[in-house]
Amino acid sequence: MRALLLSLMVLLTFASARAQNPVVKKPIDTIQNRVDTIKPAPYINKGKIAGKKAFHRSLIFPGLGQIYNYGLVVDDVKSGAVKGNKVAQKLYIIGKIGAIYAGGTLLVMSYIDNNKNYRLFLDELQYRKLHNNAPDPENGLAQYTNTDALVVAKNIYKRNREVVLISLVGLYGLNALDAYITARLKYFNVDDNLSFKISPSLINSNTMYGYNPVVPGLKLTIKL
Repeated sequence: MRALLLSLMVLLTFASARAQNPVVKKPIDTIQNRVDTIKPAPYINKGKIAGKKAFHRSLIFPGLGQIYNYGLVVDDVKSGAVKGNKVAQKLYIIGKIGAIYAGGTLLVMSYIDNNKNYRLFLDELQYRKLHNNAPDPENGLAQYTNTDALVVAKNIYKRNREVVLISLVGLYGLNALDAYITARLKYFNVDDNLSFKISPSLINSNTMYGYNPVVPGLKLTIKL
């Protein structure tokens, strides 16, 4: 009887010890979960960003976008991203800046000259209208005895002034457009994998009334 009680006590003690052992959970593979939740980096269109910067700079001040593009070329040369010093490209950009300012200067001078002559003939017409068609002795247009000739000259100078003004606006817009396109094309990369293939093909020209005539043609396949 005593042996039986002793055996029961040993069994109860062993069962109590197993119940008190903490349950150890299996570690979760956190590294794998972290890798699965990492999202790929978003695509950054460098050409679009550079184009906007060059465009806005040219709108602020003509030629500033071209200077920005020149800086991009210099940065590529310093970083070794391109081979050579790109002297021709640098000179080309500098030439465009010079052309912008040379053209702008000539247009401004032309506008000033045409506006001056327009005001001159307009004042002469107003003077003759108030003085019984007598020429203004201080205007230097006494040789124009016909009033109609004065009107024609005035209209010509006025038209020329407007054309020059439109040309100035066009040059300003062309300056910004050139800076934008140059910056975009800088990041337009065509590598050696570009190829194309031209092969004969048949083109279905009409499907009316169930009749499907085909004509020969060429198919262009471009591989990027």
